[in-house]
Amino acid sequence: MKPLTKSRFKLGLECPNKLYFTSKKEYTNQSTDDSFLQALAKGGFQVEALARLHYPEGFFIDTENYEYDSANKLTEKQLARDTVGVYEAAFQHEGLFVRTDIISKKGNNIKLIEVKAKSFDPNDENLFLGKRGGINSRWKPYLFDLAFQKYVAQKAYPQFKFEAYLLMADKTKTAKIDGLNQLFRIPKNGNPRTGVIAKVSDIKELGGSVLSEVNVDAIINGIIANQYPYFDNLSFEESIHLFKDAYQNDNYLNWPTKFGSCKSCEFKTTKEQETEGLKSGFKYCFKKQHGWKSIDFEKPNAFDIWNFRGKNLVEENRLLMSDLTEVDINIKPEAGRLSASERQWVQIEKAQDDDNSIYVLKEELKQEMDSWQFPLHFIDFETSTVALPFTKGTRPYEQVAFQFSHHQLNEDGSIEHKSEFINNIPGVFPNFEFARELQKSLSKDQGTIFRFAAHENTIVNAIISQLTSSTELDKIELTTFLKSISTATKDNTDQWTGNRSMIDLNKVVKDYYYNPLTKGSNSIKAILPASLNSSQFLQHKYAKPINEINVGSTNFDLNTIWLEMKENIVTNPYKILPPLFDGWSINDLDNTVSELDNIADGGAALTAYAKLQYVDMDDKERTEITNALLKYCELDTLAMVMIFEHFKYDLIQ
Repeated sequence: MKPLTKSRFKLGLECPNKLYFTSKKEYTNQSTDDSFLQALAKGGFQVEALARLHYPEGFFIDTENYEYDSANKLTEKQLARDTVGVYEAAFQHEGLFVRTDIISKKGNNIKLIEVKAKSFDPNDENLFLGKRGGINSRWKPYLFDLAFQKYVAQKAYPQFKFEAYLLMADKTKTAKIDGLNQLFRIPKNGNPRTGVIAKVSDIKELGGSVLSEVNVDAIINGIIANQYPYFDNLSFEESIHLFKDAYQNDNYLNWPTKFGSCKSCEFKTTKEQETEGLKSGFKYCFKKQHGWKSIDFEKPNAFDIWNFRGKNLVEENRLLMSDLTEVDINIKPEAGRLSASERQWVQIEKAQDDDNSIYVLKEELKQEMDSWQFPLHFIDFETSTVALPFTKGTRPYEQVAFQFSHHQLNEDGSIEHKSEFINNIPGVFPNFEFARELQKSLSKDQGTIFRFAAHENTIVNAIISQLTSSTELDKIELTTFLKSISTATKDNTDQWTGNRSMIDLNKVVKDYYYNPLTKGSNSIKAILPASLNSSQFLQHKYAKPINEINVGSTNFDLNTIWLEMKENIVTNPYKILPPLFDGWSINDLDNTVSELDNIADGGAALTAYAKLQYVDMDDKERTEITNALLKYCELDTLAMVMIFEHFKYDLIQ
């Protein structure tokens, strides 16, 4: 009989109904393909390898997760020793099974250590428990995971005393050497969890670790004793038995739906997946609990409303937009712009009226755009945060800016891909060279600079902080420039607003513009195709090759046509980005290690950069991934130009 593992236990905590869908191949699971990539991007495998150096010469239980009995017997054999360290120890008890990252046994005392690629500040008195005594929500999944591990281990071996610890990246520690993250390499072939190549064998070679242990045993014991219940009507032990019985007996628990968890449910299907015969767990729940018919899933619903919390709509079974009124939104107008609540109501009204026309505050938008100064500069950054720092003196999860793209729109309408920067060299900290190249690109005039969302401003603030503590000879010059194009974040003790502080085009969208084709999303990946489908100007212009419309490019053929239409609907340009390894021979494809199909969103770009840093690959594959990153980032800034053109030529003229 299949045991309840810790991953299934955590899934049950998210929503007990998910246990019914998780092992059924006919139900789609949007998160299944992402776990490896997310772990890789966050350096999780490298953190685990470094953590093992804290307990050297441990015995590795090198079995697959489904080899329950084998892993359990190997662990039992090691626990017969008086003193031992074990990696991936296995514990099994009455249909429950867990693997633990590290255990350290001395006599009858066992440290049970969970390694997390997550950062913490040891000086934070309210790190795990809030001022009111409850567990902080962002730590709840990790602590309940560890509580489940201790519960099973203690039941399996009642003769031992287990004590629970977290081992994580410590924000107060700095790397003592350059290239720390390059000392733990993912092999070209093999399991990255078990086969990370550590180029050091002793923490002393590193000058110390950036990881620290935290004893959380008191909190874990409190969870097991039900002092911190996850569910109001269910104790910790009751939840374990409920989840186990449901999972093993294939029972649907009919757990009440909730707005937040249902909105982010991974058991939703796309139309393409349904065509392929895959089923939706989300639809199963709503048919069973709310009586929805197939047609209801085609109607606009409250889950699509931008930045909406849902109130009591689930309990009242009023989740279709046709059921909503102004009272549900509590509209609070703001002068000169669309407030959040006004924007929500605009979206609902247009859905109720089946109205796909654009809503725009024309005069306010025009006034905003009239303040912009040519030439206009559109920039986009690609960044990463890594647990194991690049360079000596830097801390875990410091911001790393590895790429930017820069388009320039001139007053005569000509568009240039003015500049770009990328670092694809493993182990090189790129931020200061990134800043120098950005300064070269943007210091030739006083034109207005645009970003899309807050990210770029946050990164500039981070680089300013890094420069302040650096020994770079030009740090004053670079800091002066970076401050001129940014605004200090709220947590910065030094406050400033630059004379050319970047305009957030995303905020412009939110303040003045709503396009029903975005279905409430304000992501550039939604705004761009919506703009193209709504704009006669863009459709006429971009139906031609870019060399015929005065649009320059660094990474695309000048015969590229960005407008493709199928059944009178414009194809999202991000979906027509060329696939990776296009035209490669079968032999060459067999030798690739990156496991990437394309780069068409920020998550894929982050993963690609992680691959370039952590995975051993040949120069040909490195160049292919680099070129794909350059294309993706160039499209991001061209997308911003297109959105500007849509505003200028369709909305305010």
